[in-house]
Amino acid sequence: MPLLPLLFVVFPILELWVLIRVGAAIGAGLTIGLVVLSAMLGIAILKRQGFQTLARVRARVARGEEPTAAVLDGMVLAVAGLLLLIPGFLTDVLALLALIPALRARLVRRLLASAQPLRGAPARRDSGVIEGEYERED
Repeated sequence: MPLLPLLFVVFPILELWVLIRVGAAIGAGLTIGLVVLSAMLGIAILKRQGFQTLARVRARVARGEEPTAAVLDGMVLAVAGLLLLIPGFLTDVLALLALIPALRARLVRRLLASAQPLRGAPARRDSGVIEGEYERED
């Protein structure tokens, strides 16, 4: 069975189960408050780290370096932001883990290591110069 459809069925059920269990233990009002508080805290952290990531990408581009890792870091932050918008404790925990710089850097390294290089001719920058030979015939 494919993993993604299973994830869309099992994860929300698990998220609801956790919310119900936490709500039963500490009360519905406090549970809702914690979900809202964790989302607000995560969004504040995400905003700060997002600007830092943008600055790193710009600095790498200015130095002429490839910003792949910094861009991927930004993508992980964007996924963390999306997870923070989904109400629940499990998604908030996953998002907050992705906001920890050391854990995110490790995830980015693993993603880069597992990436398949593009097959075919290596990419080259077009300088706009066309090389060739010519003869002048009068």
